Amino acid sequence: MVLLGMLLPAALTAQTAPEFSAVFTAGQGGYHTYRIPAIVVTTNGTVLAFCEGRKNGRGDSGDIDTLLKRSSDGGKTWSAQQLIWSDDENTCGNPTPVVDRTTGTIWLLLCWNRGAAREKEISSPTVRQGRRVFICHSTDDGVTWTRPEEITSSVKKAGWGWYATGPVNGIQLSRGEHRGRLVIPANHSETEIAGDTTNTVSRSHVIYSDDHGQTWHIGGVEDKKTNESTVAELADGSVMQNMRSYHGSNRRAVATSRDGGLSWSPVHLDQTLIEPVCQGSLFRYGWPGEDNKSRLLFSNPASQRREKLTVRVSYDEGATWAFSRLLHDGPAAYSCLTRLPDNTVGCLFECGQKNPYETITLARIPLKWLEEAGAAQ
Repeated sequence: MVLLGMLLPAALTAQTAPEFSAVFTAGQGGYHTYRIPAIVVTTNGTVLAFCEGRKNGRGDSGDIDTLLKRSSDGGKTWSAQQLIWSDDENTCGNPTPVVDRTTGTIWLLLCWNRGAAREKEISSPTVRQGRRVFICHSTDDGVTWTRPEEITSSVKKAGWGWYATGPVNGIQLSRGEHRGRLVIPANHSETEIAGDTTNTVSRSHVIYSDDHGQTWHIGGVEDKKTNESTVAELADGSVMQNMRSYHGSNRRAVATSRDGGLSWSPVHLDQTLIEPVCQGSLFRYGWPGEDNKSRLLFSNPASQRREKLTVRVSYDEGATWAFSRLLHDGPAAYSCLTRLPDNTVGCLFECGQKNPYETITLARIPLKWLEEAGAAQ
């Protein structure tokens, strides 16, 4: 399968152009489709690529397992596929990893539901055995994992129906009074009653741990019409949450928190960040004083359809986006960003030629390429 090469300007050399490799390919390894990519780099420099393995089809329900591949050379080559969690024909997914930089432990938040249940059914707060939340961890660089343990009662309120962690990586705060806090983006549905009308609304929220993953708590809840989200710490110690939006304008929703994610500012729409109502990834690449600039990165399908996977760079904490680069002009969907051990940008994303779910591909992107003259939006 040919991916992406035809999109690169001829003037770019092999040293300055992104490198692409398929990490998971539909139809291989015993799964019909691979979806929901997430990527982190451990304290030892091992790259971990997570996803859902969907046994019998592309859909969000059914027999779905949580999978992992590891790379010890910065994402150039990968281990065999590793099964982290399977439960008969049920759904075990939404892998959302976070690395505790103090202890080296990799925590992995996950969601479970009956394989026969669909999201519309699960969104009802009265449904029996709805969406449940689990956690496992690894202390040996992702080689082995603990058995997932349920934490639903700690992170899901009564009356919430649908629930999803991520889907993307979590973060650990490094500044201010909440330094060391682990923060996981999440979303849920709840019932809103107005007179005789009952509606199901979607909201983003976060969950957090202040004791290195031993206990987890519900953080602040966002305005309605928000959904799957991604978080990054800003230079002043505040947290930005960037969200899939149902506001009807095909733009990403954004809010900030000054108390480590316990409460949020009103949501506003970033008019630059066009989206087809899809997932995206916000990532802190560098801090002010490091590499001369503060850099936030953002990736998503920058279109009103699931296509045109694009990575952007901001030097002003996400207020504006100075540069943007098209990675894949064809069908594309979910993505997750990281900083690889050699300081290239890693973007793990869903893409294909006929549909967005043919591969989960890693792009190894030189920072220079993202910031080439003429790449401004």
